[in-house]
Amino acid sequence: MAFIPCWAWVLVGYLSTSVVGAPNLSSFYPPLWEESPGQFSDYKVENGKYIIDPWVYTSRMGMYKILLSQTATYFAKFAPENEQNVLWGLPLQLGWQFRSGRSADPTRKTNCGYESEDHLCISADSWWTDINYFLCAIPFLSAVDSGIMGISPDQVTLLPPPKDQQRFCYNVSGCRSSHPEMMKQWNAFYQYLKSPSSNFDEILRYLWIAHTSSLEGSLGNFEDKFLYYSEPEANFEKSWCVVVNYLVASLYPPTLIRTHIFEKGLPPRVLLKTDIAPFIKGFTPLQNVVVLSLNGLRKLDESTDSESLTGWETLMKTKTARKLVLLLMEIFIEIAT
Repeated sequence: MAFIPCWAWVLVGYLSTSVVGAPNLSSFYPPLWEESPGQFSDYKVENGKYIIDPWVYTSRMGMYKILLSQTATYFAKFAPENEQNVLWGLPLQLGWQFRSGRSADPTRKTNCGYESEDHLCISADSWWTDINYFLCAIPFLSAVDSGIMGISPDQVTLLPPPKDQQRFCYNVSGCRSSHPEMMKQWNAFYQYLKSPSSNFDEILRYLWIAHTSSLEGSLGNFEDKFLYYSEPEANFEKSWCVVVNYLVASLYPPTLIRTHIFEKGLPPRVLLKTDIAPFIKGFTPLQNVVVLSLNGLRKLDESTDSESLTGWETLMKTKTARKLVLLLMEIFIEIAT
């Protein structure tokens, strides 16, 4: 397992933390956060049910905004202003997908998601936002089911996309039926979160178990979407799936400031067929390194039949090792930027 320490530096290019003195937290929020709904009453009501369209960016972001607000009390003991809420990684990822054009229609057969057209539209043909759906709708509806949201499970329903309606679920009962394991794991996360004796590391464990269940239960359903992208972008998507397993092992804490800074390394646009990292024009050196490193990590994982992941999991079993990796990440990001 001698290769494991050097591959810590691969993750360093992808993950990052930074010490920020007295920050204005609103500057770290995802795009259009303030414009997104912040309470259930901001959505329309029909027959006593809140109707939410998750195929509109601000509506989907509003689901996260309500979720962050309703769980804030459980993170107050870790830091002020909800900064240490580990659910921040989810809306920030959606924000990056929106900002980088990854929520738009990759086939370009519609105007969905394109600037000056229907730019708030989220395309059902986007691999990124289809996977994100199960990291938004499931955590959101499971939170409703757990009682955290303050409404009954039958009081909210999500609208379907214009196509592929059968690939998604839209309310608590429907998601319980079609994706029971996802709902179970997210519910377990919320139940632990409500425990007076909860601690941060265990919250992270429950979070990543739930996150993994959403990915494992959805990735296989959208592999056909890879065909809509260039080879470099499709490879990056596949690499993204692999790196999550390494994040899980390291108990990476996706808090507000840390995730915002880590996203500086993510590609600012969809990759083209001519893009070859680390020589992609218009990308920062860090962004080039991240694309190259994630693809390299995927190739290593494939060539070792995931033995590299097994070694990484062994290395990350101690809290000291996890703290050291985060420290190395912090040093690297400061040098790279």
